Amino acid sequence: MVKHQTSADEGDAINTAERGRHSLDPANVRNAKNTVFELLSRAGVSRGDAEELISLVEAGAVADAHSEVEKAGGVPDGEGEPYGRGWHDGARSVGEELARVAERALDRAIGDGVEGSARGRDNVGRVDVERAKVAVSPLYLAFSEASALDPEVSDDVLAAVLGTMGVVGRVRYAGLLEQFTESHRQRLTRLYTRYGPRSRIAVHGRYSLLHSPSSIAVIERLVSAPSALRAEWEDAELPPAWLEGLTRAWQASEDPLD
Repeated sequence: MVKHQTSADEGDAINTAERGRHSLDPANVRNAKNTVFELLSRAGVSRGDAEELISLVEAGAVADAHSEVEKAGGVPDGEGEPYGRGWHDGARSVGEELARVAERALDRAIGDGVEGSARGRDNVGRVDVERAKVAVSPLYLAFSEASALDPEVSDDVLAAVLGTMGVVGRVRYAGLLEQFTESHRQRLTRLYTRYGPRSRIAVHGRYSLLHSPSSIAVIERLVSAPSALRAEWEDAELPPAWLEGLTRAWQASEDPLD
C-alpha cells in the first residue's frame, strides 16, 4: 500500500528544498530587469538611461563577487600540498575570469570611455547629474546642514563639474569624492564651520554655493582640475563670484581654527 505524503511532510520537503542553494534562470532575470525598466519609465527615466544604470549595478555586483573570491578562505584542513596548489590555482582562475566579466559589464554600461557611453554620447546627461547628486548629498551633510538658501542651480553646477572628466571618470566619481572628503576631512570641517550654513558670516553672494551640496564636488575639482573647471564654469555661464568665493574659502581653510 502506497503511503501518501501528508501536508506536514510536503511542507518539510519544500522547506528543505528552499534551504538549498538558490539561483535565477534567465527568464527570471529578464523579468526583473523589465520590471525595473517599467518602473523607471513611469518615473520619466528613458530606456537608455535605465539600461546604463542597470549595467552599472551588474558590473558592481560582479566586482563584489570578485572581491569575495579573493577573500575566500584557505585550503581545507587535512589536505596535502598538491591539493593546496590546485585549490589556489583554481581560485586564481575564477578570480581572473570574474575580473574580466566585470570589465566587460562596465564596458557595456559606459562604452570604451572615448567614443561615448551606452547612450552613444560623451556629453553630461541626466543620469550623470543624478548620480552626482546622490553622491554629494550625504558627504555634504557630514560637514554642514541642509540650507533653505541652497541656490537653485545644483544641476547646472554639477554638470559643469562632470564636464571636466570623461565617461569613466563620471562613473567612478562617487568613490573619488569619498576619498577626497576622507583625506581632507579636517580642512572641510573648518571650511563649512567658517563659511557654511552654521557660520556667523552674513549670507554673501560670494559664498552662496556653500549652502549647496554641490559645493563638495566643486571644491574637489578646484583641487584636482582647476583649469578644466574654470573653462566649464565659463561655458555654463555660472556666476564667477561663486567660484571665486569657494576658492578664497578653501584657501583660508588651510589655517587651523583660531
